[in-house]
Amino acid sequence: MLKPIQVPLPSPASAGKSRLFHHLSVLVVLGAAGFAVLGGSRSQAAPPPAREKSASVANATFAGGCFWCMESPFFKVKGVIDVIPGYSGGTTVDPSYEDVSSGTTGHAECVNVTYDPARVSYSTLLEAYWRSANPTDAGGQFADRGSQYRPAIFYRNAEQKRLAEASKARLEASKKFNKPIVAEITAFKAFYPAEEYHKHYDKKNPIRYHAYRTGSGREGFLEKNFGIGMPAMTVYPVNKDNDGVEETMAEPKYVKPPDAEIKDKLSPIEYRVTQQCGTEPPFHNAYWDNHEEGIYVDKVSGGPLFSSKDKFESGTGWPSFTRPLDTGNVTEKSDGTLGMDRTEVRSKHGDSHLGHLFPDGPGPTGMRYCINSASLRFVPKEKLAAEGYAKYLAIFDGKTAKH
Repeated sequence: MLKPIQVPLPSPASAGKSRLFHHLSVLVVLGAAGFAVLGGSRSQAAPPPAREKSASVANATFAGGCFWCMESPFFKVKGVIDVIPGYSGGTTVDPSYEDVSSGTTGHAECVNVTYDPARVSYSTLLEAYWRSANPTDAGGQFADRGSQYRPAIFYRNAEQKRLAEASKARLEASKKFNKPIVAEITAFKAFYPAEEYHKHYDKKNPIRYHAYRTGSGREGFLEKNFGIGMPAMTVYPVNKDNDGVEETMAEPKYVKPPDAEIKDKLSPIEYRVTQQCGTEPPFHNAYWDNHEEGIYVDKVSGGPLFSSKDKFESGTGWPSFTRPLDTGNVTEKSDGTLGMDRTEVRSKHGDSHLGHLFPDGPGPTGMRYCINSASLRFVPKEKLAAEGYAKYLAIFDGKTAKH
């Protein structure tokens, strides 16, 4: 007859865990052979093989108590690339396990799931989450108590927030639990990977892991609510509305239209300046005296060229700038016309003639980009986002611009 024997869980020195429950003993029914395996060898199993790589990946972060126990459920989901234990939800930068265990950092033990959104939906990951923890206990999870073991979903974008809230509502409506669902759904701030000895603990120390998982009460809770052997969960086929990835606008492509289209689009003076290297009259052009905040773009291709932040009064009667907004959008070439040795400035994408560059400008560059208004279109600050130039808004928020 097998006897119940007390098996101490690993101490912080041997395994790194120091939560209250780990100072208790877990009653585990083991035979002599099982006990020998548990107590007679400290050798560790090799870590799991590297997961498959994917060109398109996304991340999801979940807290459900002991991160040892939250890794393995997600590794079983097809389309998951990797699962890493760590800390999230608090204010301390790069905390240690001891910091988080103190309960003073605001962080919770959690796992970061890297997944292929073309193979597994975020909705399916949410199903795996609900079946791995107790979402009705805000004070901790099973034997582990404190806010550092609270259940939480850390959403990374509006799509993940929407899907998490919908999934939580479905769970509440199912009446699966006789208590309210209190797992928090909160914005992701940062994820700090846990120490190496915590990673893939179920593979490195399988006996200790299963002893803890059973003794803590987690295994019994899940079997009671989801059945012995955990029957197959709901899998939501991937579509653009449940993958947890927000659609992003592609970087605009600035191209030069056919000449016929350019002629139709531009006024005679604009065509002569941009396409035939003409020059407009000083003081009688659109932007020489413009003081509004915004950016100036190529009249032909739309490529961003100059910012009002770099515009200055040169007294020449043409718009003058100390530098380009983005040096990758302008080109400079030698110009020997009119018997002078000058540097011509052109737009890279539209190949429009813009003006000339002179070394007589103010600081910090000492340069003067003397530009024809006829080559430019002005986009006011308040219209930047609507017209596809939102990345340049930071220039006007007091942040350093990239030139």
